[in-house]
Amino acid sequence: MEYMSIYIHKSHNVSVLIYHLVCPTKYRRVVIDKKVDMVIKEICEGIEKRYELHFLEIGTDEDHVHFLIQSVPIYTPTKIATIVKSIRAKEVFKRNPEVKKELWGGAFWTSGYFISTVGRVGNEKAVFEYVKNQGRDMEYQKIHEEQLILV
Repeated sequence: MEYMSIYIHKSHNVSVLIYHLVCPTKYRRVVIDKKVDMVIKEICEGIEKRYELHFLEIGTDEDHVHFLIQSVPIYTPTKIATIVKSIRAKEVFKRNPEVKKELWGGAFWTSGYFISTVGRVGNEKAVFEYVKNQGRDMEYQKIHEEQLILV
């Protein structure tokens, strides 16, 4: 199934911000089953009503969950991860107490997560080419290029 992001119109901006969030369970324990899947889905539906987050897709594995989330610029990636992880963990434990036992009474998620932006219309190279080709009558002039250095 194809996801359906939309342009979100606010009073002073229009955005299409899509994030891929991956949340592993604590100790990478295998605790996600059909019952937990249903709780996760229901919680996401509730989150959409309370926050400006739209879940385009949710995929579960036995020890982690993938979320494809559309949001607005006022929500940082950290805030999105915090909302998704904290609300969901409380509800999973409340509705499935056996999961809490499996995790030795601890947290549902690891403290870490992976989050990345996802382009709606293409990859990084495609965006660079699009920007490059926006010149009118003048030739495109690159005035800055950053070389990322991983430390």
